[in-house]
Amino acid sequence: MEEWWRRQDRRRVRPGLAVLTLIHLLKGTVLTTNTVRFAAVGLDHAHIHGQIAGLIAAGAEFVAMATDDPAAAIAVQVRERYPDVPVADFPAELIERDDIDVIVTAAVPDRRGPIAVAALRAGKDVVADKPGCVSFAQLEEIEKAVAESGRFWSVTFSERLEVRSAIKAGELVREGRIGTVVQTIGLGPHRIGDRGHLGGGAGRPDWFYDKNRYGGILVDIASHQIDQFLFYTGSRTAEVVASSVGNFANPGKPGLQDFGDLLIRSDNAQGYIRVDWYTPDGLPTWGDGRLMILGTEGYIELRKYVDIAGRPGTDHVFLVNHEGMEYIDCSDVQLTYYADLLNDVRDRTSTAAPQEHTLETMRLALTAQQQAVVRGAAE
Repeated sequence: MEEWWRRQDRRRVRPGLAVLTLIHLLKGTVLTTNTVRFAAVGLDHAHIHGQIAGLIAAGAEFVAMATDDPAAAIAVQVRERYPDVPVADFPAELIERDDIDVIVTAAVPDRRGPIAVAALRAGKDVVADKPGCVSFAQLEEIEKAVAESGRFWSVTFSERLEVRSAIKAGELVREGRIGTVVQTIGLGPHRIGDRGHLGGGAGRPDWFYDKNRYGGILVDIASHQIDQFLFYTGSRTAEVVASSVGNFANPGKPGLQDFGDLLIRSDNAQGYIRVDWYTPDGLPTWGDGRLMILGTEGYIELRKYVDIAGRPGTDHVFLVNHEGMEYIDCSDVQLTYYADLLNDVRDRTSTAAPQEHTLETMRLALTAQQQAVVRGAAE
């Protein structure tokens, strides 16, 4: 793990801000040196609320928004929440504006890749909801645009980056509290009817049931757990050993994959991932997201969103090692992803998430989806 972090530190050495500012001025692109200005392009998933709020809280200025479907429930919510932010008629208007530094998007998943490529080529850094893309062709275009533009593409893997217990678990691993990590088990259950993702009770949109649009369950959801596997095990790359998807509870919606799992392996660790849409109505939240991190000298378990029949609230961390058992309060853990992003924009560093890590996460998710054995009524 320590070696992985040393590699990240070496990658953070980039050209200084003054040099990059000059480069972008010569290219006709204005890079603000103080307040980072961002636009939201694509307002189709509720995760856009957290992305906008996180950037604003970190000190960025929300200057404009646009989306393909202005009548979508989430788009209406965003306009109501930020009534003073101008709304453009077309996303391309904002992507081409020289006074915008960052494009953030939670568009329909199949649109996130093209939006990112256009924004990167226009000299913008990009913050995309997961999944950042839905095909290998899109990923290849993004990687090419990143290399050619010198800008970054960050995917908001919120189940790690926006979760205090997940941040704390990373600190514990880096401190060596459980020795060398050799396995992770990541569980990502969701609820189809969760109101937090439904635009105020409007119901799931049609694209939610179209695999070509959301990318399949292993791309859409399991990218979270793949991100966590790479991060906690300190793996730069990995391989998908086996994967499967299925539709066992929603035969009337064959485009919906309501179950998926996979085995993943790197040179130094292995992992198991299970994701589903089976959260029962009796659970008071959208899903009992869990993560188990096994080390050579102990283990950590995260109950991220609920401790069933246990402690109230969220972000429950349990640690067991040779010294004993410990419950850890994560309420004072700082979330730094959005602040780090803004520093990366200003300083041309890579502190929020190494670019190689993001690209590898999506490559593995796409590989798992492509290789998956299909069961039940799933397409």
